Amino acid sequence: MSNLLEKLESIAVRFNEVGQQIVDPDIIANMDRYVKLTKEYKDLEQIVLTYHEFKNVLDNIASSKEMVDTEKDPEMREMAKMELDELLPKKAQMEDDIKMMLIPKDLEDDRNAIFEIRSGTGGDEASIFAGDLYRMYTRYFDERGWRHEVLDVTEGTMGGYKEVILKVYGDEVYGLLKFEAGVHRVQRVPETETQGRVHTSAATIAVLPEVEEVDVTLNPADIDFHTSRSGGAGGQNVNKVETKVQLTHRPSGIVVVCQIERSQLKNRERAMEMLRSKLYDIELNARHGDIAAKRKTMVSTGDRSAKIRTYNYPQGRITDHRINKTMYNLTSFVNGDIHEMIEALKMAENAEKLKEGTSI
Repeated sequence: MSNLLEKLESIAVRFNEVGQQIVDPDIIANMDRYVKLTKEYKDLEQIVLTYHEFKNVLDNIASSKEMVDTEKDPEMREMAKMELDELLPKKAQMEDDIKMMLIPKDLEDDRNAIFEIRSGTGGDEASIFAGDLYRMYTRYFDERGWRHEVLDVTEGTMGGYKEVILKVYGDEVYGLLKFEAGVHRVQRVPETETQGRVHTSAATIAVLPEVEEVDVTLNPADIDFHTSRSGGAGGQNVNKVETKVQLTHRPSGIVVVCQIERSQLKNRERAMEMLRSKLYDIELNARHGDIAAKRKTMVSTGDRSAKIRTYNYPQGRITDHRINKTMYNLTSFVNGDIHEMIEALKMAENAEKLKEGTSI
């Protein structure tokens, strides 16, 4: 308990320091510094508010115990005992909540994300399902106030997408979307099925943290650069100018294609950004691999071969296999109401971190 209170007190001191700094004109004039400090202030604020509430509970417990020990009036002692019966469970719950709040976030959690959806097994139905996932996630992005843009897209022959790559901007984007990486499986009667049989198809989600040039060192000599004419909509320019860019990183074998922009230079910039994110993601998975291997549910290992969720249309259910959570709101879920599932995954990962003793 004393260690917990000491940690909370030090956080409160830091919170007050940051509060003074963000009104300092010199710091306000330094935008990078100001943005970092306001972000830190926001992150600490909820912990400090909870700390003050926790201290108030502890003070009330102490005064109630003193009343039980010293008060001569039986009625007053009984009131104090009743108050203790309410306060002690609240104290225990608040201790658990605070320990969860003190679990350090991964450094990448506040980054924007590259979000990739690819059709898997199931032919045309898999592409249609990938399109359904695209709609589900973009509605979720809108609900959270996140901005997104398409970096590259390949449409399916019967609708949906064989592949669509997005960039998502906002608060804690990667920290929440990382839980969605893996194989998503759908069980339903496809539109192309004439005999009413239920088919199983799949799509794969990959979530990469956005990285800066300083995060990944790229040797230009390791990259093969090719251009060609873009396909798809884009007006007359699309067939006359080689704007489509393909980068091949020879050491890793990673190939990145971008053709969404109307200029070769912008497509190349986006392709380089995607390549950096993929290389950083490889390093990130290697770094977290040993820790993830020890976790029971492997909530955010980023293993794209792992089947993480099933969408069963005949039963109207969604099941996440990592935490064995089943929900029966399939219609609203595929329309973007996925926050409850993501929060459950986040809580499961925090519980795993707490068991590992990585927090406090």
